[in-house]
Amino acid sequence: MLTPMAARKRWFFICIILILFAYVSSETLHDDYETKQLDDSFLKIKHEQLLSKILNLESSINERSSEINSKDERIKQLELIVLEKSNSLTSLHSEIQSLQKKVSFYAKELEGEAHARASELVKQVENLKAEISEQNTRKEALEARINVAEIKIAELNVKLDKLQRINEEQKIRIRNTEHALQNAEEERIRVQLNAARYYEELARVHESWLPFWLAVHVVHYQSVFVTHWNVYGRPALDIAAQKALETQAQVRKWARPYIDDLHSKWIPNIKDQWVRFVTNTEPIVQILITKIVETYNELKKILRPHITNIQTILDPYIKETKKFTKPYINQLSKTLRPHISNARIFFKPYTKKILRGYRRFSKISLKYHRQIRDNITKMLKENEYTRPLASNEVVWFMASAFMVFPVMVLLTWLSTLFSNKPRKRTRTSHTGHSRRRAKRTHPDKASTSR
Repeated sequence: MLTPMAARKRWFFICIILILFAYVSSETLHDDYETKQLDDSFLKIKHEQLLSKILNLESSINERSSEINSKDERIKQLELIVLEKSNSLTSLHSEIQSLQKKVSFYAKELEGEAHARASELVKQVENLKAEISEQNTRKEALEARINVAEIKIAELNVKLDKLQRINEEQKIRIRNTEHALQNAEEERIRVQLNAARYYEELARVHESWLPFWLAVHVVHYQSVFVTHWNVYGRPALDIAAQKALETQAQVRKWARPYIDDLHSKWIPNIKDQWVRFVTNTEPIVQILITKIVETYNELKKILRPHITNIQTILDPYIKETKKFTKPYINQLSKTLRPHISNARIFFKPYTKKILRGYRRFSKISLKYHRQIRDNITKMLKENEYTRPLASNEVVWFMASAFMVFPVMVLLTWLSTLFSNKPRKRTRTSHTGHSRRRAKRTHPDKASTSR
């Protein structure tokens, strides 16, 4: 059984086929009318072609009809599905209405609960905003603290680097001091061994040439001397050294303005006067040098044979005195060597500062002495008459005299400043008074004198 939709579609396709057939037949008739002069063979071919086309169209129509039938079946199935779904929709609609009634009831309850929750949430939001503002303030305070802490950390890092450098330097110094202590300990042990050896030798020497009672007295007096030195001598020496340092500092403070005056006023004046003195005394010095050289050569010629005779005469006596005094000198050196070594060990900590100062002074003095020697040698070599005097000994003596002379002048000046000489009283003569007053005498004394 065909549905009305399928019948309509079939009739629609049949009408289309008939229209096509009529169109084709009309075209063929028109062509026949126009081409009456063509052959019958051509018409047959055309007719066959049309028949083949019709067959093809029928086959396509059959295929389309089969497709339409299959689609009709599908449509029927879909109509059944639609009916089922419409029934389900009606049931669902009824259920939805019942549910809407229930939902309206529950919605009112949920709305009340939602309002309550909303009020609670608003309160919570306000609390959270307050907490967030507090946290922001805390955050700002913490950021400020962090910035301050970063600055402090940077400063501490710089200080830590400095401390690490200082620590490394101190470690190096500690290592050096440890090395020096080890060397000092080794030297102390060596000195102790030498002292023990010298003490044994001394004991042997004492046993050999000192009597027993004298050796006992020597040991006793040595112990007494050591105890007295530890009790009285060493603290007195420490106090004296401290006072010497204090007086040195006071003398430096006191002498500072005088030294400045010396550098600013006296030294340029002395230089000017020295230049004038040199320019004025240069011809006299040249004459004196020539005369001194001549006299020196003459005296050398005269005294040379006498000196050789004296040396030949005194040589055997000198040799005999050396032979005679050699054992005594050796014995005395053996006896005094341990005492000298002990004294050196005892005075070693006190002499370090003195040696350092002496070394500095010697370095500075040698430097200036060398400069003065160079200048003197240049001055002597520039002149023809003073060239023979430009020997090392004469130049050294002149440089040392040139350095010592201002020191001696300064010492004499200071001694005159600080010397407290008693002043002599000067009698005042009252020449302005023409008349002197008479002395008053007691009346009893006057009567007795009469």
